[in-house]
Formats: sequence, structure tokens, C-alpha cells
Amino acid sequence: MTETATSRPARRPARHPVFARLYGRIAAAGEESGRAGHRAEMLAGLAGNVIEAGAGNGLNFAHYPSAVTEVLAVEPEPHLRRLAAHAAASAPVPVRIIDGTAGLLPAGDAQFDGAVCSGVLCSVPDLQQALTELRRVLRPAGQLRFYEHVRSADPRRARMQDRADGIWAALNGGCHPNRDTEAAITTQGFKIEACRRFDFQPCLLAAPVAPHILGRATRA
Repeated sequence: MTETATSRPARRPARHPVFARLYGRIAAAGEESGRAGHRAEMLAGLAGNVIEAGAGNGLNFAHYPSAVTEVLAVEPEPHLRRLAAHAAASAPVPVRIIDGTAGLLPAGDAQFDGAVCSGVLCSVPDLQQALTELRRVLRPAGQLRFYEHVRSADPRRARMQDRADGIWAALNGGCHPNRDTEAAITTQGFKIEACRRFDFQPCLLAAPVAPHILGRATRA
């Protein structure tokens, strides 16, 4: 029998009050430095009903194309959910915001045409479980759109990320700078159709999370 979200135990509430408030204030700087363009690139061409895991304060909402009929935005942190509600009010497509996590998505099997994750797979407690959930809720051949910072392909930089991991995660709501997210996507039932790697560093302090990937994959 297929395991669904309703058949599993309830999760613990996710609260990072200090990080959530800081994130809400500093995120605009990244958008002005080029992140807004990355979001538009990630979402271009999406259509139908979409689930966004870890929607944060709703920075993606403004970039959804008109062919999207509804976005189910899942966010576990209460303060960020409140900010997302404000962003949803001016979004170009309908957005419904609910409490939930990427590892336990509050949705049925094969329910969505598209799934979106940006800046979230770095901080989920179990990366493989989150990707399994995203695959579960996608229809056959449904698309996963991703925009994430990742482990560097340069061994020297990757070692620097490893050294920074503990303190970075402690200060940034559980965010890990050294996850090989691209490899994880391919091993959890997705076929990557397009993926580009690039560095994005809006400030000096962001060096550990400069390497990024942006692309799309389909449910295999």
C-alpha cells in the first residue's frame, strides 16, 4: 500500500524565531543582487497546480507564470508563514498557504503538475525523505523545479564548506552549506532535464553558500 501523508505520525512544530525575523529583513538584499531573476528563471514555463515546499516569506510568489492555476505553499515556521500571507495577497496567481514540512507534505499522492523548492533542501532534516515526498505528490512526468545552494565541485572549496557546516547550521536555522543536492535528486526518482551551476554571493559572509544549482527534473 502506498504510504500517504495522512498515514504517518504528526511532526513537531518548527520554530526558528530569531532566524525567521532576520531572514525576513535581509532577504531583500539578495533579491536586488540577482536572486529575483533566478527565481523567475526557475519558474518559467510552469503550468497547472503547483506545490512549493518551504515557501518561506513568499519571495517566489511574484514570479509564478499565469499558466499556474494554484500554488499550495507549505511553510512550517509561523513568522515566515505570516510574511508569506502578505506576499500571497499581491501574487499574480492564487496562492494557498498551509503549515507543513517538506518531509511530510500535507497532500495526496500524484496531486500536482509541478513542485518547487528553493533554498529549502539545504535545511530539511532528511534530504532523501523530502525528495521522496516531492516525488510522491507529483503526477507521472510532473516537474520538479529547484534553485538551491550546494556542495562545491571544487574539492578545496568543498572542504571549506565542511568546516563551516556546524556553525553555519547553528546560526541559519539548520541550513547546511555542503549538501550534494544535485546527486540526491537523481537518486530519489527524478531525471534531471536541465541544471546549471553558478556562484551567487551577494555579500562576503555568504561565501560558504555561493555555489548554486538551478534547473528542472521530471518524476521518473
